[in-house]
Amino acid sequence: MSAAAVAETVFAAFHAGGRDLRLECRWIESDRPRAPLLVFLHEGLGSVSMWKDWPQQVCEASGCRGLVYSRYGYGQSTPRPSEEKWPADFMHREAREVLPALLEALDVDARRDKPVLFGHSDGGSIALLYAAMHPDAVAGVVAAAPHIFVEDVSVASIAQARQAYLDTDLRARLGRHHADPDSAFWGWNDIWLDPGFRAWNLEEYLPRIACPVLAIQGVDDEYGTLAQIRGIRRFAPQTELLEIPGCRHSPHRDQPTSVIQAVAGFVGGLEKPR
Repeated sequence: MSAAAVAETVFAAFHAGGRDLRLECRWIESDRPRAPLLVFLHEGLGSVSMWKDWPQQVCEASGCRGLVYSRYGYGQSTPRPSEEKWPADFMHREAREVLPALLEALDVDARRDKPVLFGHSDGGSIALLYAAMHPDAVAGVVAAAPHIFVEDVSVASIAQARQAYLDTDLRARLGRHHADPDSAFWGWNDIWLDPGFRAWNLEEYLPRIACPVLAIQGVDDEYGTLAQIRGIRRFAPQTELLEIPGCRHSPHRDQPTSVIQAVAGFVGGLEKPR
C-alpha cells in the first residue's frame, strides 16, 4: 500500500438476520467521499486480513474508495456459535438482509451513492444476489469465481479442504486471520457438504440484475467450471466475461495485475452518478 492509500479499521454494530452483529470493517481512502465506493465481499474462508493489500491496489488503480468487511463468523467479526448451522439460503440472507443493514450502519446511502461490488467465490454469489434483490442500490458487480449452482468439482474440493483441516496445519493458518477459525471453517464446510445443499441455485435471480456485470474465472479453477460465469451471461446478457488461463480459484491472487486492470477498466466505464 502506498503512502497515499489511507486505511482505517472500524467495527459496525447492528441487528440483522435475527441477531445482533458486530462486523469488522476496513475503510480505504475514506477521506475521498466523492470517489466511487468499491465494496469487497470475501470467499468462503476469507476475512478482511486475508485480502492483504489487494483492495488498496484496486482502489488506487480505479480511483475508488473501498470498504472491506468480514462476514458474521469470520475474521474479527461476531463468531458463529458451534451449535449453529448455516441454512441452505445463507448467501441469499447475506444479500437480502445483512449487507443492506451493514451499509446503513456505516451511513452509506446505497441508493444515492450506488456501490460497485467485488465478490470472490461465495462473496461473488452474494454480490450477484444483492444486485438482483436491490437493483436500485448498486452500480455494478465484479464476480470472481462465483457459484450460481453446485457442481461435483466444488463438492469434491470442499471435501478435500475438510480433510486438510483435520490432518494438516490449515486450522493454524486460518487462525492468523480469524479469531475463531472453527467458526469460519465449519460454518462454510458443513453447509457445502450437506446433501441437501446440492439443490442450491441462484439462476432464477440473474435475469433481475440490471447493472453491468464483469464475471471473472480462472480456466483451472478447482472449485468450479467455466459453466458458472457463462451461465451468468446466459441469464444476464449484459455480463462481460474474463476467462484467465493459468489461473485457479483466486484470480486476484493468481493473476493480480490482470484482475486489477480489468476492475479498473470496468469501474471507469460505468455511468457516473448525476
